Amino acid sequence: MSLACAPKFSSLITGGLLAAVLGASVFFADDAAASSTGFRQAVAEMAWEDEAVASFYRETGYAPLWTADTPEAKARRQAFMQALEEASMHGLPDMSLRASELVAQMRNVRSTRDLGAVEVALSRALVDYATDLQTGLVNTPSSIDEGIVRNKHKVDATGFLSGISSERPYAFLQNLVPASPQYRALMREKMRLEALLSAGGWGAIVPVRKMEPGDTGPTVIALRNRLVAMGYMNPTATRSYDLALEDAVRRFQDEHGLAVDGVAGEGTLNEINRPVTDRIKSVLVAMERERWLTPDRGERHILVNQTDFTAKIIDDGEITFETRSVIGSNRSDRRTPEFSDVMDHMVINPSWYVPRSIITKEYLPKLKNNPNAHSYIEITDNRGRVVNRNNVDFSQFTARSFPFAMRQPPSSRNALGLVKFMFPNKYNIYLHDTPQKSLFGREVRAFSHGCIRLQKPFEFAYALLARQSDTPKQYFHQVLNSGKETKVTLETKVPVHMIYRTAFVSEDGRAEFRRDIYGRDAKIWSAMERAGVALPGVQG
Repeated sequence: MSLACAPKFSSLITGGLLAAVLGASVFFADDAAASSTGFRQAVAEMAWEDEAVASFYRETGYAPLWTADTPEAKARRQAFMQALEEASMHGLPDMSLRASELVAQMRNVRSTRDLGAVEVALSRALVDYATDLQTGLVNTPSSIDEGIVRNKHKVDATGFLSGISSERPYAFLQNLVPASPQYRALMREKMRLEALLSAGGWGAIVPVRKMEPGDTGPTVIALRNRLVAMGYMNPTATRSYDLALEDAVRRFQDEHGLAVDGVAGEGTLNEINRPVTDRIKSVLVAMERERWLTPDRGERHILVNQTDFTAKIIDDGEITFETRSVIGSNRSDRRTPEFSDVMDHMVINPSWYVPRSIITKEYLPKLKNNPNAHSYIEITDNRGRVVNRNNVDFSQFTARSFPFAMRQPPSSRNALGLVKFMFPNKYNIYLHDTPQKSLFGREVRAFSHGCIRLQKPFEFAYALLARQSDTPKQYFHQVLNSGKETKVTLETKVPVHMIYRTAFVSEDGRAEFRRDIYGRDAKIWSAMERAGVALPGVQG
């Protein structure tokens, strides 16, 4: 076998993580070795279990991508080792050990077979790294929580190898990083919080007792110091709950989804006392969730952040409409799922066709006691005919045997209000109006059976119709005033993304945090820890 001795591999890598394993000479293939039958057979044998890798080598005639003694292969090795060193910057597991193992494997090449094994090992490592970076660590989100029914977007694993083969390696690896502005902003926030953590965090926690303007004393001072450390107010020697402190509390409340009243009550203080590590976890989970979303979210799309209780219309990356929302209550059968679909129509003056689960769990028990319970809802047979309640003995039916459907006709009292927005999906989730307007004043707005209620449904409709009508408001009310149930097709369908983010960065660049109302983020963090993700200074 003919092997050429390349320069020491230590000259190819910068950074300290691999310094301990560098220093010995590393051997790479000269033209004769790289083109030998033995090398090609070794690569084919090592790659066959991984179809993406095997396909790439078949297409290239088993030519070496990494192990050739050429400037191009050297640049790929150098760029990739640096990328592995920096993997933890993206909230991925520390890959320095794997990088060390790859370097050790390179140093120990003694045969053509060894060379083929190194070649394939590097390609597999690239595919693993690129896939995790672009689509997330968690292979099946629904395995963590059944409410996370998101299908991760597909990647071209063979294309990763073709890309680093044909492009400048540093640029190629940088372009693997998710391009969404939110991901980049979360990454910056992660770095900021990690620097805060290494500097000692936000200082002493604040005793939990209600404080309001006019109060004085040590507890007020503790609150002041904490908010100064968090960047919500400038340093001051005041010992009283003055206007500056009240303003800082209000800003904190607004950026954490709390009722903005300027009073430091139990809920506000519990959030103020959350440690930096909790916020880092939220950011890391948000980055993982961001990787799950398809990069192509739609030039215009609807974004419903469940933990923020908002629904937004996004046009070319900018929020053009926003309204408060109500989501599913925190019960196993009512939590709103996370998924993406496409809105294609709205229904003005909708009927509410009561879901079977609600009929049997909530209405049937009441009908057994009183046939006229919920008399505003029609009971219909399998041919759609209205049933005379007085002629039915409801006590004879069970949840399984109940033969009727139930429908609430259009009206201002309808459970769906006066308009609903449809993106047909198997979860029967949609956006709609509601007669229960008082719920939008609550801090935590988790009250529905799973669908999304909108505080400003009419304005939401105007914004959607503006793309197909010169007078969207007039058109909407013309249909509404008819009193007839009317389907209005959207000429341009709009993607809908139902997300769940306890950490996000607002348009003005401020990081905001929300409570983990369904406990989903805690489950994701546990899964990420099992995969090897660790907080700074914490060994996995």
